[in-house]
Amino acid sequence: MNLRTTLCLAALTLAVSTPAQDVGYLIDEGEKFEKLLKEEEAFQKYREAVKLSPRHGRTLVKNVEMNCTLGMRQSDKDLRKGYLTLALEQAQQAHALDSLSPDANYAMALALSRMMEVMSIREKVTSVQRIRDHTDSALRKDPDHVKTLYTLGRWHQEVNSLGTAEKTAIRLATGTSPKASLPEAIDCFEKVRRLAPFFIANYLSLAQAYKSAGRSDKAVEALERQQRLPPRAPGDAEWKAQGKKLLESLY
Repeated sequence: MNLRTTLCLAALTLAVSTPAQDVGYLIDEGEKFEKLLKEEEAFQKYREAVKLSPRHGRTLVKNVEMNCTLGMRQSDKDLRKGYLTLALEQAQQAHALDSLSPDANYAMALALSRMMEVMSIREKVTSVQRIRDHTDSALRKDPDHVKTLYTLGRWHQEVNSLGTAEKTAIRLATGTSPKASLPEAIDCFEKVRRLAPFFIANYLSLAQAYKSAGRSDKAVEALERQQRLPPRAPGDAEWKAQGKKLLESLY
């Protein structure tokens, strides 16, 4: 092999490998910023990564999470819908790349659950079962997928609170009645607590579920634990503030 051929092969190898390496670096940097509670800097890294490699599953999932988080904070309905619509598009892209991936199915469940904030009634009705289908798909592959378990817990919590008319509409539209209950929501949140004891948002959802189930003592225990935990991710301070407010109402 002559020098020219060697140089050409080296250049080709670099051209193929560098984007993937850069994407991995950007994701790692984004996660570092998240741990430092620097959300905007983290999101910038994830946006750079998806521009560099728009068909990279891990990158798409990270952007789904960020767009959902920021979208839910928007008071302007159009801005909120813009963030959440993009999140759903990115989740669909991740799912198209690997429909069996737990992360991709989690991303679909997350994006659909957040999109329900801006959906029509007809869209909401059909999305309820779709969310459950995606959480089930993710957990079949990875029964301990923490974020999916949390999303499923929220699904049980929210669907259980629907009125009779809404549940009837879902049954008529999908041919099945959503099987949701507070005990199952609590089971999901308790499993998340065991697997991820520093997941601060989970303690708030767990306490809310216990309160709804008439177990204020268990809600207080969960919230007192939450209040002792240090913030480890963007948004944790907000979840703790909500937890503190709920805790004060239970004393």
